[in-house]
Amino acid sequence: MAKTKRFQGTGTAIVTPFKKDGSLDESALRKFIDFQIKGGVEAIVPVGTTGEGPTLSANEHQRVFEITVEQANGRAKIFGGTGSNNTEKAIEQTRMAKSVGLDAALIAGPYYNKPTQEGYFQHYRAIAEAVDIPIIVYNVPGRTGGNIEAATTVRMAEKIPNIIAIKEASANIGQMMEIARNRPAHLSLLSGDDAFTLPLMSVGGDGCISVVANETPREFSDMVRAVLANNWEKARKLHEKLLPLMNANFIESNPIPVKAALAMMGMIKETYRLPLVPIGAKNKDKLKAILKELDLL
Repeated sequence: MAKTKRFQGTGTAIVTPFKKDGSLDESALRKFIDFQIKGGVEAIVPVGTTGEGPTLSANEHQRVFEITVEQANGRAKIFGGTGSNNTEKAIEQTRMAKSVGLDAALIAGPYYNKPTQEGYFQHYRAIAEAVDIPIIVYNVPGRTGGNIEAATTVRMAEKIPNIIAIKEASANIGQMMEIARNRPAHLSLLSGDDAFTLPLMSVGGDGCISVVANETPREFSDMVRAVLANNWEKARKLHEKLLPLMNANFIESNPIPVKAALAMMGMIKETYRLPLVPIGAKNKDKLKAILKELDLL
């Protein structure tokens, strides 16, 4: 796969809207994709952590991809979650993503199995050799139980041509700086935590795959573009404005707060799939107050 200019900007890890009966709300999903694109984000990222990917059936997984590609209609890149702790299943889901027409597959490090660093390398190499699609490695130790070390990320980027980016959600800025310093030129370094985006970009990061952009696509993507344009004063002001909401989105497990916020904003129904449950009353009040401060309600 030929190397291309690395991705820079904001990708929104979108929620998956459900109807009150728990079924996929296709109409709300289409409207939400339009809201994101009108808000100026460069990419839409369906069926990730925020999209409750583990609770979607195989048919729903594909349907969300199909709707996202169709509704975006070339107006934004589409990076879809296809990871699994079963390498063969990850290959199968990544093949589906390619067949639907996604621009890249977002693949989290295998969870529960706790692979070695060599195991991570072989997992991603097997997927890349099986499916000719750009791959974004997703390192999120808090959810997977294991960390993809900086040296492994750099090695994969150098040795596996399909790997074009890393979504870094380790909360380890030292590790991120090692990647920024040693990566090959084509590898995009994206924050996996909204609040880390500005500091990571100060040392060479390229943007973020964001949760807060669900609620505030314009402000967050403006912040990222301000950094890319070297307008640090504007970027800092937007960062400070959005920081309370960035933090509130994780007052309970993601995506519970962001779905509650979007429901308050009238964009989706506040419906989750078990084992996720609605946000607690006290935390909902805190979230509502922050949304009012930002004039989102």
